[in-house]
Amino acid sequence: MTARERPTRTLDNQDHKILRALQKNARVSNAELAEQVGMSTTACWNRTRQLEADGYIDGYVALVNQQRLGYADIVILEVTLDRHEDDALARFGEALAALPEVLEAYLVSGEYDYWIKVAVDGTAGYERFLREKLYRIAGIRHSRSMFALRCMKDVPSMQV
Repeated sequence: MTARERPTRTLDNQDHKILRALQKNARVSNAELAEQVGMSTTACWNRTRQLEADGYIDGYVALVNQQRLGYADIVILEVTLDRHEDDALARFGEALAALPEVLEAYLVSGEYDYWIKVAVDGTAGYERFLREKLYRIAGIRHSRSMFALRCMKDVPSMQV
């Protein structure tokens, strides 16, 4: 566990309230946030800045609608590489990170080396992604894919 991952302090109820409120709406003003969690604006601002400094808040993002962007289909890929040396894993990971269709990618244990979540425009879009992007990355031995039929739960991070 790195220093960034290691908690620097124990979170209390107020910290959890702030984190929950920001997970629902990160664009909330500090005044609104303070009112929601029952704190003064100064105390709330200080707590939020401390949560950021302590690494409990990694950043703030806009969640975009994949369907509106023309990437309505989600494909889960399992990929096995030819080699497992550190440099091969690093090169493959960097190549995946550069592909905008890749929403998530994990180095995993088990039968496959990587679990990858990709957004595409139907089967034709997936075929283009495979031929023009994924299969051009050196070192892939085997892949298996599954189209997601329906999303049962989608949260950007664990809810506190």
